[in-house]
Amino acid sequence: MLIKKSLIKKCSILIIALFICGCTSRTDTANNNKEQAEDKKDNGETSKTGDNKTDKNKISSFTTKDLEGNTVTDSIFSEKDLTVVNIWGTFCGPCIGEMPELAEWSESMPSNVQIIGLVCDIEGEDDQEHKDKAKEIMEKAGADFTNLIPKEGLDNLLSGVTGVPTTIFIDKNGNITGKAVVGANVAAYKEFVEDYINAE
Repeated sequence: MLIKKSLIKKCSILIIALFICGCTSRTDTANNNKEQAEDKKDNGETSKTGDNKTDKNKISSFTTKDLEGNTVTDSIFSEKDLTVVNIWGTFCGPCIGEMPELAEWSESMPSNVQIIGLVCDIEGEDDQEHKDKAKEIMEKAGADFTNLIPKEGLDNLLSGVTGVPTTIFIDKNGNITGKAVVGANVAAYKEFVEDYINAE
């Protein structure tokens, strides 16, 4: 019960912060993908090793549900060499605006890459209002990739989020790799994936 209250408190703080900060749009922050690929090599951050990773850069074990009610665990990341995790909210215009492009990209990704959404404003499995809204957004965008409901174990993905959409990259060992892309910038996501695959 204490864990559940703690998670609800963290999600509530995140949602309040997101409303105060507002959704971010396209940014030119330090998301240079070539630098990310170099940083990845310099820090030993590859999909083959996670030796130099700290705990905050490693996904914890978790079990949650997706929007369709299917059980999803952290093993989902081991299914591909790289997972693109798009953290978004149903209240966020830029998040909704980029969804059709993400839907199209998800259909043409390399076979060793996948995209997963994490809907930050769903407050647990019983929050039917936000689940329905997220499903409607996905349906209108023609997107059918997996979207997760936040739960204990996904805290380290949400803890550093200052605006949505925020997109992070996770290797098959559950390590967060490279730098997060803050703002709707599908071209930057694609460039990171291409640089990551070419650096392997």
